[in-house]
Amino acid sequence: MALDRITLTTFRNHAETWLEGASRFNLLIGENGAGKTNVLEALSLFAPGRGLRRAALPDMAGTQGSGAFAVSALLAFPDNSDPVRLGTAMDPARAGRRIVQVNAAQASAVTLAEWLAISWLTPAMDRLFMESAGERRRYMDRLAVALWPSHVRHASRYQAALRERNRLLTLDAEPEDRWLDAVEAQLAEAGANLVQGRARLVDRLRERLEALPDQPFARPALSHVPGGPLHAEALAEALARNRGRDRAAGRTLIGPHRDELDVSMAGKAIPAALCSTGEQKAMLIAITLAHAELAAGDRPSLLLLDEVAAHLDPLRRAALFDRLRERGAQVWLTGTELAPFADITGEAAVWRVKSGAIERI
Repeated sequence: MALDRITLTTFRNHAETWLEGASRFNLLIGENGAGKTNVLEALSLFAPGRGLRRAALPDMAGTQGSGAFAVSALLAFPDNSDPVRLGTAMDPARAGRRIVQVNAAQASAVTLAEWLAISWLTPAMDRLFMESAGERRRYMDRLAVALWPSHVRHASRYQAALRERNRLLTLDAEPEDRWLDAVEAQLAEAGANLVQGRARLVDRLRERLEALPDQPFARPALSHVPGGPLHAEALAEALARNRGRDRAAGRTLIGPHRDELDVSMAGKAIPAALCSTGEQKAMLIAITLAHAELAAGDRPSLLLLDEVAAHLDPLRRAALFDRLRERGAQVWLTGTELAPFADITGEAAVWRVKSGAIERI
């Protein structure tokens, strides 16, 4: 078990919600719009970043409150060491910043990844293979952070240096070489760490996926396509060579911000974007489960699956539950009815969600 004694205060449509007695499997059952996904979103805030909806902080606050929200949970460890109280909140006076606490002491959002590894799969991700490359880069980074918390620092430093270089490139007067040299050194160092983290993630996922059968879930073949050199020295040299072209374009044209995650269906060599909706969903599930296996290590791990069972036939549902039983993650699932979860209800904690209120059943 990872999280228990979870509280949501004025978070979306939850005025004051308390969940206690969590289990390995946790089911949130209710009609559409009842607030099931809101609970998963609240749990996803125990990872760095903006949560599973990538929403702005003020949008998460309940409309009936003061504009603030708070989420907290008790984090238990596999070795039965003392639990840790995690908390995250927003104060309307500081609406642009997320407050994070560990055992009531102030902490950064980045440190959350050192305590807990979180993965999720939502219906909004069904178009991942159809969306822009930027969406897939964010997807790679989120998965990498769950494995290596330091990855988020590399991503933040890279983005900050990239913004500065692009600013210098668009000045009316051509910037001095020494300024670009300094910025490019920072960009290359952070970029090399970032791109190497993505490449290592894809390599480990590919190894895990290649060991799986092609059925019952369509097995994806993954490859990382870098947008520039993988090593800092080579990336810095490439950036220096391309200053003229980049200045003409008004932006940096090479680097990890141009990376791509290439996905196809194994055995058919069909790009994921051209596969059927069902095949794309099955490949996403396969990646999510493979990642959850990699994330299950010394840290507690959490897997959030929003409306996943309703889109699977009974054979694939049973296979999914079997795979989840084999893993060390605590699992939270949502659905509109209990029937699709019949195979696991005997071993699950079940809550009925209605209009932002939750009742244990």
